Amino acid sequence: MSAVARESHVADHVQKIPRSGIRDFFDIVQSMKDVISLSIGEPDFVTPWHIRESAIYALERGKTGYTSNLGTLSLRKQIANYIAGCHGIQYDWQREILVTVGVSEALDIALRAIINPGDEVLYHEPCYVSYNPSVILAHGVAVPVTTRQSDNFTLRAADIERAITPRTRALMLNFPCNPTGAVLPREEQEKIAALCIRHDLLVLTDEIYCELSYSGAQPSIVSVPGMKERVIYCNGFSKAYAMTGFRIGYVCAPPELAEAMLRVHQYAMLCAPIVSQEAAAEALKNGAPAMRHMRDEYRRRRNFLLHHFNKMGLTCHEPQGAFYLFPNISATGLTSRDFAVKLLEEKQVAMVPGSAFGPSGEGFVRCSYATAMEQLEVAVERIADFIKRR
Repeated sequence: MSAVARESHVADHVQKIPRSGIRDFFDIVQSMKDVISLSIGEPDFVTPWHIRESAIYALERGKTGYTSNLGTLSLRKQIANYIAGCHGIQYDWQREILVTVGVSEALDIALRAIINPGDEVLYHEPCYVSYNPSVILAHGVAVPVTTRQSDNFTLRAADIERAITPRTRALMLNFPCNPTGAVLPREEQEKIAALCIRHDLLVLTDEIYCELSYSGAQPSIVSVPGMKERVIYCNGFSKAYAMTGFRIGYVCAPPELAEAMLRVHQYAMLCAPIVSQEAAAEALKNGAPAMRHMRDEYRRRRNFLLHHFNKMGLTCHEPQGAFYLFPNISATGLTSRDFAVKLLEEKQVAMVPGSAFGPSGEGFVRCSYATAMEQLEVAVERIADFIKRR
């Protein structure tokens, strides 16, 4: 007897996941010539030479094999020292730190380690495009909490509390935020921490942009008293050290959670690439001056674009971190996607529609200023002319 034909061999929860709105737009950009791209969140700087040299030297010494599933001893020790210096939190490098293939893997294994089918995970929106799908892939239920331009896109504890149900398992944070550049003030962190303790929620904090903060060191919710025991802290090297292609990150968590994540990691990835780990160790050891130089340049670009966007009538809050502006384009009468597509077609300037970052991103576009100043100067002229013609 023949089997009944399936409608699809693709898993139901995977079918429901949309393609990345960023990458879909990037594909359009790649098909065109002479485009100034303000769309992809990738530093335009080359990885600093001393970091590249450490990777080259590792290859020359024949470091081409596996490492411990947890990562190299030297890198984990440096991560522990770095977190202690930045946030005053001591992590045990033997039991609480795991080196991952970027922050993307860190978030994925964290979600898979803590979620049972049907558990709800709260996250703030507009947000990075992978958060909602990552929860779904872990068989959880993703629940957005809207942030607003009137609040400079910060997250409010009161909004979180309204979204909590008996099924809520965790809260995902990303500050400084992609796509808005918003930060989470200490006062609000403390309110959110109290809320999470009261409702026994875990917190996944993606701090990939924490070094790129323009108003002093950005505090982490992990340093709020009583929070280390329930925080999964994720960070990496892609943005602050211009190391996107190295695909290297790390996650810090209480021993029970770190062990659970290790179980997923060792079967999915085994270990992060050894050459990338050597480069990351060098970045933590000697990369601060180069990182500060890049951050200062991003601040200069931010100020330039912010002035011109507001002058054009595209109201925009001043981002305090990351390297994105999130201007409001509703005055043009165009949807986010129409604005981005028409700007690309008519002026060869690429931005990402705000709707790619969730429904609450409609009416905005994301503009990355990880692009050389010379290109930004041309881009603002083209955008200003585009606005005048609407």
